[in-house]
Amino acid sequence: MSDSKFRALRVLEKGGYFHTEIQEQSLDDLPDNDVLVKVKYSSLNFKDALSAHGHKGVTRQFPHTPGIDAAGVVVESRSPELKPGQEVIVTGYDLGMNTPGGFGEYIRVPVEWCVVKPPNHDLHYFMTLGTAGLTAGLSVDRLSQTVAADDGEVLVTGSTGGVGCLAVALLARLGYDTVALTSKVDHSDLLAKLGARRVLDRSHLEEMPEKALMKETWAGVVDTVGGALFSKILKTVKHSGAATTCGMVAGTELTTSIFPFILRGVTLYGIDSVEISRERKRHIWEKLDSDWALPDLKFLAQDVVLEELPGVIEKIYCGKMLGRAVLRHIDQE
Repeated sequence: MSDSKFRALRVLEKGGYFHTEIQEQSLDDLPDNDVLVKVKYSSLNFKDALSAHGHKGVTRQFPHTPGIDAAGVVVESRSPELKPGQEVIVTGYDLGMNTPGGFGEYIRVPVEWCVVKPPNHDLHYFMTLGTAGLTAGLSVDRLSQTVAADDGEVLVTGSTGGVGCLAVALLARLGYDTVALTSKVDHSDLLAKLGARRVLDRSHLEEMPEKALMKETWAGVVDTVGGALFSKILKTVKHSGAATTCGMVAGTELTTSIFPFILRGVTLYGIDSVEISRERKRHIWEKLDSDWALPDLKFLAQDVVLEELPGVIEKIYCGKMLGRAVLRHIDQE
């Protein structure tokens, strides 16, 4: 298949400016890795938007094909672990960063990056979840080690974003009293449909006076935004509670004293979905396929094709995206 052609959304740089363009690529343009996958679906994430805007902390060299998520069918494999025809999920590692990603109709990746799709749901379901769902699953998995469903309310920040909305849905699925924190309170109906018991305007917490410790409020927190808001929220976690953190759209600095940890016994879990082991990813995907399965996500996700990607990328980059977007390559029925 070395002479086969396929389409990909490419990010191009000219004079320090970046733009996207759909281009024809050859399989020979892909890196020399173990497994060739025909991508059926990808999904859109904030990291893809950063790559598309030339963020050198994500992608160093251009032209480049973003797409940190991909789900498809093995076409060729040099590894005995995988055979042609098997359906696989590929997320994280270097995919879509400096290795051509899921915004192309084919990818070629190391076998260690591939997780065989669990049996109960289709590839579209797993790409509706994507890295956002994997990250939400990792967050809830860690949080549940410390916080039980009857311990009190769990706060989710950035709750209309990809990780946030899926964390709300998953926590509700597991019986937690979930509070969705957002600046987009006009989307409360969506958050309620996802399972939020109540919706809280972000300004309510932002306006609270700053103290070394604040009123004990939350049994747990799933933070997706970072920055000053999370620094404040950490001071409101109840004794023996826990918080997870996975995002930095609101900032990378954490400002706190040691008090939440030594006076209240709060546990803070850092969540990484990129470089964790394949076994850990498989564990979360299998839970999301079985006892953690989210039954109806159609209202949450919109399908798009390559030609529609630039507009969606801009919405994500500007913080205007609601829910999830799934790239459906055009040869799919």
